[in-house]
Amino acid sequence: MTKSRRVRKTRSPIWARLVVAFGLLVSLAGFGGLAMVGKFFGDLTSGIETGTTEESPAAVEKVSNDKALKGPITLLLLGIDHRQGWAADDARSDTIIILHISADHEQAYLISVPRDFALPIPAWTKSGFKGRVAKITAAYQFGSERGAGWQGGAGLMQKTIKQLAGITFDGVIVIDFDGFKNVIAAMGGVHMCVDRDTWSSHYIKNAKGQPEYYSYKGDHKLSNSWIHKKGCRDMAAWEALDYSRQRYGLPNSDYDRQKHQQQLLKSLAKKATSAGVLGDPGKLSQVVKAAGSSLKMDTKGVQLDTFVFSLKSLGAADLITLKTNGGTYASCGYDLGGESCEGITQGTKDMLAAVKTDTLGDFITDNPEFLSQPAS
Repeated sequence: MTKSRRVRKTRSPIWARLVVAFGLLVSLAGFGGLAMVGKFFGDLTSGIETGTTEESPAAVEKVSNDKALKGPITLLLLGIDHRQGWAADDARSDTIIILHISADHEQAYLISVPRDFALPIPAWTKSGFKGRVAKITAAYQFGSERGAGWQGGAGLMQKTIKQLAGITFDGVIVIDFDGFKNVIAAMGGVHMCVDRDTWSSHYIKNAKGQPEYYSYKGDHKLSNSWIHKKGCRDMAAWEALDYSRQRYGLPNSDYDRQKHQQQLLKSLAKKATSAGVLGDPGKLSQVVKAAGSSLKMDTKGVQLDTFVFSLKSLGAADLITLKTNGGTYASCGYDLGGESCEGITQGTKDMLAAVKTDTLGDFITDNPEFLSQPAS
């Protein structure tokens, strides 16, 4: 295979976008060595729930340390929305990210998958799901039903993507939004830039003019909807996370949300490497514990400590953020009973095929419109 052409961009380190917890471990390795890492690794791993997302337990093989995470690596990252009052198996993956790392570990790519992609979702034995056409976000819910839990949800999601693009994942990381908010809070918030006034579908302005959580499932602005005002400022955890999740009323809907989520991750990267976090052992410990308590992982047979430490060499990797469908709406080819949905273009299919063959550098060189430019 011809070596993939490189797309050189100045980006913040890949680990900060992978998971804040991993980023902290990597930074500890750089600023104090393995002794510091060992001090905090117990806190992190004690809170992480691990399990298999394979449909058949027989498919799980123990991987030796010398073969762990060698060559190209493709991970599935899922952000789960599970709100107060919802049933245990009523959760959806509002954030679906494919993280691909080239075979030489010199470059990595982040692909945000729109939650409204409509496609055939295959059957999942453990949850009793028979399979049908639906939005890709529903795959997690269908797989987690009847007690199958996050393993079933993440398992069906990766089966759905594999059916679509032939991608086999080397690991799965699941984080719930409440847990992610705890991470941001432990870091003392982040600095974000709002590119236009954006109303919230999750918060309203109460009688005192303060933000108040409101579980609203509509797609139109209320008279008292909370407004994220245009401009740059330090944001508390609830505000930063809420802004990054908005799509209604934005010109490019889910693609704008993807851009804002990427901005949030970049802001977290900057905050995680600041002296205010790294120089404060107490705060650092709080952040690591908050990250660990919100994480669920399938390491595909690799020991958890090996999985984490195998990624520390990626600290200087160049991360390229990508957008599906070139960042524009694609007509849905399915009838979901009047429910809006989105299709997938041939260009996106080609991009996902490049993940499978580890040729994303070539693809982006030939298709620069798929590059994403998060606000800074």
